[in-house]
Amino acid sequence: MRYWRIAEAIIPPKSKRKTSRKYDLFLYKEGNIIERMFNKMKQFRGIATRYVKTSVAFSGFIQLAAILLWLK
Repeated sequence: MRYWRIAEAIIPPKSKRKTSRKYDLFLYKEGNIIERMFNKMKQFRGIATRYVKTSVAFSGFIQLAAILLWLK
C-alpha cells in the first residue's frame, strides 16, 4: 500500500492566488516547530556527521541532544 498518496499539503497558499485552498494552521505550526528542532539538533557534530555507527548508540545520542536542547 502506498501511503504517500493520502498526504495533504499543509503549506498555506499564496495570498495572490485566485482560488484559495484549505490548509490546517495547527499542523503548519507543529511542522515548523519540528523543523526548527531538527535544525538545532544538527548543530551537534555527532548527529550531523553520524560518527556513531550502531543504531542503538545513535538513538541514545539523539535522545541526549534532545534533552540538552530541552534543558536550554
